[in-house]
Amino acid sequence: MTAAQDTGDLLVVGAGPVGAVLALALAQQGVAARVLEAQSADARGDTRTLALAHGSRLILERLGVWTRLADVTPITRIHISQRGALGVTRLAADELGVPALGYVLPYAELTAALKHALGDAGIAVEYGVAVDRVESSADAARLHTADGRTLVAPLAAVADGGRGDEAPQPKFERNYDQTAVVCDVQTELPHANRAFERFTPEGPAALLPKGDRYALVWTASHADAQRIAALPEGEFLAALYRHFGGRMGLFLGASPRKTFPLRLAWTGSEAADRVVRIGNAAQTLHPVAGQGFNIGLRDAWELASLVGDTPREALGSAAMLAAYARGRRTDVLGGLGFTDFLVRTFSNDFAPLRHARGLGLLALEAVPPLKAFVARRMMFGARG
Repeated sequence: MTAAQDTGDLLVVGAGPVGAVLALALAQQGVAARVLEAQSADARGDTRTLALAHGSRLILERLGVWTRLADVTPITRIHISQRGALGVTRLAADELGVPALGYVLPYAELTAALKHALGDAGIAVEYGVAVDRVESSADAARLHTADGRTLVAPLAAVADGGRGDEAPQPKFERNYDQTAVVCDVQTELPHANRAFERFTPEGPAALLPKGDRYALVWTASHADAQRIAALPEGEFLAALYRHFGGRMGLFLGASPRKTFPLRLAWTGSEAADRVVRIGNAAQTLHPVAGQGFNIGLRDAWELASLVGDTPREALGSAAMLAAYARGRRTDVLGGLGFTDFLVRTFSNDFAPLRHARGLGLLALEAVPPLKAFVARRMMFGARG
């Protein structure tokens, strides 16, 4: 056991996108951060696909990260419908005065760009250092690492995705009995930067333009998802055509499929004195409408802004952490409620609800101010 080391810096647990954005934003505020990441620096990259809202692009631009990204596909139009019923809504970037409604890119592309940005900014990142325990008191947070050190700081931000052994139980959670089957698919027709969100009684299905292909997110019950993921490629493509329809012609090919169980979990940012949770460590959302990751980036940006406005002697105080929680509540709970509403309202075949959903989609299409209101909140959160 070694003596506690007072870093004097803000400590960040997790060097994923949310933790990295927080550290970079703090540097812009003139606040030094020290980042601890459990994975090694040469860990194999995550193969997931991300959907960034336009508001997240603005955050990355302000941090000088956006121009480092090469493999990014803009979404300029979104087609929203439900299978086997009337009602459709179309969103277009030019109608909202933005270059794109969102952007699709590999998770590994973003993490590599952020890693280089952290290095260029001279931010201290310790890879391969797991945090075993986080303790707090009225005057400091103490991080106990697996290699036997104790690091002390006025504030510790936990951005580890909720993966730590000491992750608390959520205050609220919902199991949708849904699993996402994800892969890239090649379609007969070019995507022309148009995304699809199609609701079905089994769960939503999304096609997101990615390079010259589509990234597919197909949600189904746990049992069906495992069966779908295990189908031979030809049978999988035929099943996808029956499920999604022929708007993009035939499905010609698919990359290896992976599955992810889906749920809603809200833990909240309040952890303890001098400790705050952000990103997936605070909330996990269903991927419909692509809200969860973007809320996490806004968590990091807003926390850094508040730290920059807080006197040094008040960093990590109960008053500061309460102000952060109040400031994030509307955006976070609004995103949780919106995605939960979509999943629960659309994932059924109850006839009265099916007709009501159709009318809702038609109303959204027919009333441009209402459509713009919804689209801006999807792009920018509660401040849209």
